[in-house]
Amino acid sequence: MRLLAAALLLAASTATASAACDVKGAKLEEAIAGKTELRESANKQTVRDLRTLRDAAIVLETYKYEAECERLVAIVRALAANPEKTIERGGDTDEEKAEDLMEAREPKAPVVPDTAKPK
Repeated sequence: MRLLAAALLLAASTATASAACDVKGAKLEEAIAGKTELRESANKQTVRDLRTLRDAAIVLETYKYEAECERLVAIVRALAANPEKTIERGGDTDEEKAEDLMEAREPKAPVVPDTAKPK
């Protein structure tokens, strides 16, 4: 049993070490710290978006979607490298769209079929 556990642990660490997606290599936090525009309070949403994209890349890597993870890391790097353009592109102030997005993020209660309700 211990041998099997050790083999699984070794296999998992080898797979992680050879993973093609280098989320850490994007150095997002360093980019945020190094860009004055990204540290301004008016651009908090842009920074949150960049971190959300980075976190999504981590999830993709976890589920073995290395190519998609690499693509997302490349997008994060490009957005963080040119904050002025990123902020300009992300400047959508459509409040209805923002409300729709907030609603979409809210967890929904499971739908209970009518047959499960007591009569």
